[in-house]
Amino acid sequence: MPVSLPRRYATFLLSLMAAVLATVLLTVAITLRAGSEEQPTPAPLPVAVLTFVEENSYTEAIQLSGIVQAKARAQLAFEVPGLLLDLTVEEGSAVTAGQILGQLDTRQLQAQKNMASADLASVDAELQLARLRLERNERLRDTGAVSAQDYDEARLTADALDNRKGAVLARMETLDIDLEKSALRAPYDGVVATRHLDPGTVLQAGEPVMQLVSVDALEARIGIPAARLNDLEPGARYTLQLRTGAIEATLEALRRDVDTRTHTALAVFQLAPATEVLDGEVVSVTLNRTVQAQGGWVPVSALLEGERGAWTVLRIKEQHDGRHVALREAVEVLAVKADRAFVRGSLQPGHSVVADGIHRIAAGTTVQPVEY
Repeated sequence: MPVSLPRRYATFLLSLMAAVLATVLLTVAITLRAGSEEQPTPAPLPVAVLTFVEENSYTEAIQLSGIVQAKARAQLAFEVPGLLLDLTVEEGSAVTAGQILGQLDTRQLQAQKNMASADLASVDAELQLARLRLERNERLRDTGAVSAQDYDEARLTADALDNRKGAVLARMETLDIDLEKSALRAPYDGVVATRHLDPGTVLQAGEPVMQLVSVDALEARIGIPAARLNDLEPGARYTLQLRTGAIEATLEALRRDVDTRTHTALAVFQLAPATEVLDGEVVSVTLNRTVQAQGGWVPVSALLEGERGAWTVLRIKEQHDGRHVALREAVEVLAVKADRAFVRGSLQPGHSVVADGIHRIAAGTTVQPVEY
């Protein structure tokens, strides 16, 4: 009995070692077999590419906005005070030059004119009598029947009445002018934009009654940055963008003083009379100029923002074994136009640049170029 226990223990150890050895041999065999089988190589990722073309310049465009304004805009008012009796137009009414738009009460002025007319008739009668007396005294003075003093009194009386008549005529002329100014007339063809007052209002001289804007003469007023003033030439024609589409307009004036708030100078474009546009609408002009710089155009989708605001693109390089690998190139963006960007950097003419999908490609990735 004491001898059988070690034998059993030895037998157990031998069995365990044999099992472990068999497991190890089986694992090694499976590993060697798996390693001997060739793993499939993943297919290159297809990417759209384009050929980088270098240029010596690019066109820089800037769009500037302004407003359409009537060339003539006036706050109409009576030049004399009085009671506003009538207004013949409403807001939006079209008027013609010389048309009566409003009328003041002229009864007091008419009464003053009637009094002046009566004064004129009285002065005329007195003046006629004084002239007759003067003529008679002139004849009698030669015979000595009339003294020099009587003659002088007759002459001066006639002169005084003549001056008085002139004063009455001047007062009547003033009243005629005031009567004429009691009617508010349109200074030009236009449209009533705003009516400030209504009949029954007692007005002071110069108090605005309505605003009138011209309709035949419209102009576009656009602020131009000082750096772009030399790109414009007064008298030349430019394309403006309106709500109704593009039109041709003539640059009428270009101011040479800069607004301190907008830092722009005012350009005034003359619009054709038949232009379908309203006073106050937005208008814009696009100015182009050529900038001398070495670089080329790439799609905006080809750009990838890097660290500290730097931009990069991926170019494709063919390896000796025929594979195509993506490499990263740093570029500087000089201008953006719609979906294209003008860049310069380490790209060379003829380089193949990845045009789209760069976020799913890492530098060093094997790719299959496809024409963009």
